[in-house]
Amino acid sequence: MAFRRSTSSTWTESRGNGRGFIQVATALSESSSIHSDALYHLTRDVSMMGLDPLSYSILEAEPYKQEVCNEEAQTLLKRHSMQTDDKIPVVSSASSPQDSGEGLHFSDGRRKVDYVLVFHQRRHSSIRSPASTSVSHDRLSIVSNGNFPPSLGSEGRVGGGGGGGGGGESVSIGEVFMELDSGGGNEAAEPADHEMQLIRQEFEANLLEAGLEIERDREVKAHGLSFTRLHAPWPVLCREAEFLKIKVPTKTRYEIKEEGAFSSSMSSMWRKLKQPFQPKVLHQDHGPTKFLTHCFSRDKLHLYNITSKDTFFDNATRGRIVYEILRRTVCARTCQTIGITTLIAKGVYDAAFPLHDGDFNTTGHTEERNDRQVLHEEWARYSAFYKYQPIDLVRKYFGEKIGLYFAWLGVYTQLLVPASIVGIIVFGYGVATVDTNIPSLEMCDQRFNFTMCPLCDGACDFWQLSTACGTARASHLFDNPATVFFAIFMSLWAVLFLEHWKRRQISLSFSWDLTGIEEDEEHPRPKYETILLQKRQRKQKKKKKKKKNQPVKQEDGTVTGKDRWRRKLLSAMAAGIPAAIEKLTWKDRLPGYCINVSSILFMFGLTFSAVFGVIIYRITVSALMAMSPDPETKSNVRVTVTATAVIINLVVILILDEIYGAVAVWLTELEIPKTETNFEERLILKAFLLKFMNAYAPIFYVAFFKGRFAGRPGSYVYVFNDYRMEECAPGGCLIELCIQLSIIMLGKQLIQNNIFEIGIPKLKKLVRTLKDKGGVEKEEEEERLPQQWNLDYALAPFEGLTPEYMEMIIQFGFVSLFVASFPLAPLFALLNNVIEIRLDAKKFVTELRRPVAARAKDIGIWYNILSGMGKFSVIINAFVISFTSDFIPRLVYQYMYSHTGTMHGFIDHTLSYFNVSNFKPGTAPHNSHHGDVTVCRYKDYREPPWSPDAYQFSKQYWCVLAARLAFVILFQNLVMFLSLVVAWVIPDIPKTIVEQLKREKKLLVNLFLREEKDKFQLIQSLFAKDAPHEPLPIPGRYSTLPQCPTQAPTGDEGGGPRARCRAASFSLYTRKIPPSPRNENSRHTAV
Repeated sequence: MAFRRSTSSTWTESRGNGRGFIQVATALSESSSIHSDALYHLTRDVSMMGLDPLSYSILEAEPYKQEVCNEEAQTLLKRHSMQTDDKIPVVSSASSPQDSGEGLHFSDGRRKVDYVLVFHQRRHSSIRSPASTSVSHDRLSIVSNGNFPPSLGSEGRVGGGGGGGGGGESVSIGEVFMELDSGGGNEAAEPADHEMQLIRQEFEANLLEAGLEIERDREVKAHGLSFTRLHAPWPVLCREAEFLKIKVPTKTRYEIKEEGAFSSSMSSMWRKLKQPFQPKVLHQDHGPTKFLTHCFSRDKLHLYNITSKDTFFDNATRGRIVYEILRRTVCARTCQTIGITTLIAKGVYDAAFPLHDGDFNTTGHTEERNDRQVLHEEWARYSAFYKYQPIDLVRKYFGEKIGLYFAWLGVYTQLLVPASIVGIIVFGYGVATVDTNIPSLEMCDQRFNFTMCPLCDGACDFWQLSTACGTARASHLFDNPATVFFAIFMSLWAVLFLEHWKRRQISLSFSWDLTGIEEDEEHPRPKYETILLQKRQRKQKKKKKKKKNQPVKQEDGTVTGKDRWRRKLLSAMAAGIPAAIEKLTWKDRLPGYCINVSSILFMFGLTFSAVFGVIIYRITVSALMAMSPDPETKSNVRVTVTATAVIINLVVILILDEIYGAVAVWLTELEIPKTETNFEERLILKAFLLKFMNAYAPIFYVAFFKGRFAGRPGSYVYVFNDYRMEECAPGGCLIELCIQLSIIMLGKQLIQNNIFEIGIPKLKKLVRTLKDKGGVEKEEEEERLPQQWNLDYALAPFEGLTPEYMEMIIQFGFVSLFVASFPLAPLFALLNNVIEIRLDAKKFVTELRRPVAARAKDIGIWYNILSGMGKFSVIINAFVISFTSDFIPRLVYQYMYSHTGTMHGFIDHTLSYFNVSNFKPGTAPHNSHHGDVTVCRYKDYREPPWSPDAYQFSKQYWCVLAARLAFVILFQNLVMFLSLVVAWVIPDIPKTIVEQLKREKKLLVNLFLREEKDKFQLIQSLFAKDAPHEPLPIPGRYSTLPQCPTQAPTGDEGGGPRARCRAASFSLYTRKIPPSPRNENSRHTAV
């Protein structure tokens, strides 16, 4: 490779010019074997001349002659100009939306806009047309592989050839001008913009090679957005649909097997009852018949129900097909990357998205509504909260992945209805029996006159147990025998929910033709490619250093010519063997793993620190309020401290939730996952782990730790040697757990739904609108109606379903994990989800860009998380009932210690005695209003002070502890056994689906056998006409193809054309001549 100046007279002219340019002429035929490796050396050479390295040009080989290069460049320009003129129409952006189908079609009004690429024009283009630029500049003739289109005056002017005048001054090939100095007063060029321009050119040229059609605006702004519209013609759709194995309906329709008379009448009655709740969507009910579907194949077009080529593939499928092409299209010569995702990450494009189906507001008749308008009217309105979701239409518009999310959310919300009803009944039972509950009555009865020990040292006085009457009555609402039944019910409910969802998922997979689909091959993520490229570069540098350090061996004649030839042959053979595919190993990821582990441990420590901080707050505020001289303040200490502490907990949880979400993304990036699926799964696990600990840590503390380590009077546990550890309320910790759970659950849902999901997106949209305002071009743009791609670009980008799933999974934890302490949790979850479905629907329809329709057979890793939480909830509820509530102590007292077999005397049985003379100095009450108190009571099972083992745990304590542990084991095994029975009784795949799958397979086999029979009959009739005297052999039982006929004589005289044996194909016998296999649209994108 050599870098030489062209033999042009412009060199001397440009030397005297005040402004210095280097004009790079790119021209070489496509057959050149020069690739981007030479590009690196060019950028190094050019950088010595003061130019920024550019990775898009190849040096011209020295043996090439100037005349040959010019001739080749002329040929290349003519061919490429013809291609771009045909494939990249340049239209005026002032055309009205009505002319192009309301912004959904190309300028001809016929071809649909299947995808839009958006990039931002930040500065004046530094790629100038030769017709508009003086050629009296320094010229560097650089040979390229011909992959770039001819010069562009701007992004919009495509195929404008050069040309003009005579003299050797005119240049007819694409030229790139790079300014050497900033003299002359014009705006300095930016090499980064040059590179982006050429990357886009190569990418779009490769899209043309893949068969897509491209349209741009004629007007190109110095600043602002530019849109490139893509259209996939019918041959490309057919090719990619066959490649992606998209199932399409055939002409064959079959009747779904009807049920018996009784079941059929019941089904029809059920449908009539559900009719008022059904959305007004066409073809929502499939009816008694169903089209037989099959993977698309271009050889079987006659079998499919193709009424119109424009509507056979719906808009979501067309967008998915175009995205697959964009995903695997290569930019090998400019940036060595693959796919639109990488280009967006590099800043070549700002966005890429399919278009919505027009405006979501209904303007015409109801029958003329598009899918987006139907979804907005029947699904994305709060007034439609009582209707079923049009899941089939959601799937058709947004794809299977989003359809499965809303189907799962609908199933979860529906099954919350029976859970809410049972929870209301349990709560109602507590309300009905609160006046007859003996322990509450004894606690409220002042005749018992239990004098309790002080709640703090020095400042607090003795107090009467009857003052906690309200807390005891409220505790009974949630801590009653029905709570145990409700905990068992909810554990079985979680199993029923998962089993029901599995059946629903299989039904949807059958209905949406997802059975038997294969996982799509995923390309590596941009981050992975970048780090892998850096690894390769480091290896190459090491190899170069080793080669430089190794001494060059001179041949001294000891090696014979034969050995030298053999060595060269072996090296050539080794070069032909493909090298092992390079990938990142655990050694490359080890730093990321170390940072992950340490960061997650630090986050856990941060969560526990926040909980401990709230504990310190409760202890200190309680002590300060107890020292207050105001009796009203003293009486409201517990309520005030509990309420304010829970609110602080809620605020901390919401703040840490946002921090942990960002940290989880950062930690996942450090692991360098190869594909998006791996990235998403690792992100979900980390985010769930961090958010789970954040949301439930305060609840776990109240449920299992509060009051367990406080000590006893005379021997309390202190924090910082001054503050006593807090204890549970006289009615137990369950009422505090209920308050904590309800406030966190309700506050989290209300704040996240109203502020985070509604307020923040609107705020972001407002910021984007303010950024885009201003400028003359913006004012001119506002004078005409915006096109659909402008409206869609103004919407927020779709960022995945992880936040939506995460919110519901955390709510599922509130409903299932600690439901024994708060039976109304399913009711509040149901009310929230009714609003959440419509909120998410409105967000998807009106506020987000249309996502690419992604296929998915299931909800992925979320099902495993749900299943794990369902099993974990059994253990948690068992411990809540055993250790947090008083259910087990009541049973032990009633059946072991009660003389009458009733609950009379239970409160006295649970209180231990303490001699006030055993207080440590300075801890007894300074000013007591209860007179001379010798003995006070406290809640625990300990020996009295007159016992030889004073203040040690009593026998009752060990009996209660044994009963608690036994209940945990019994409860856990009982619920697990019942769960297994439920899972065994309910099959994962409905029986009707199994029968229909078998029937479909049988019908498909019959369909193809019939097709083969028709083909054979057609072949037989054709051969009978050619050779009437030679009867064809009758095919055997297993024969479906004709045998080879006897060959005709090869001479010139007599005989028909020589018959060849070939596979039967319907297209061979049609009267139409099949299209040439060299069709431009049939060429695949290089991968």
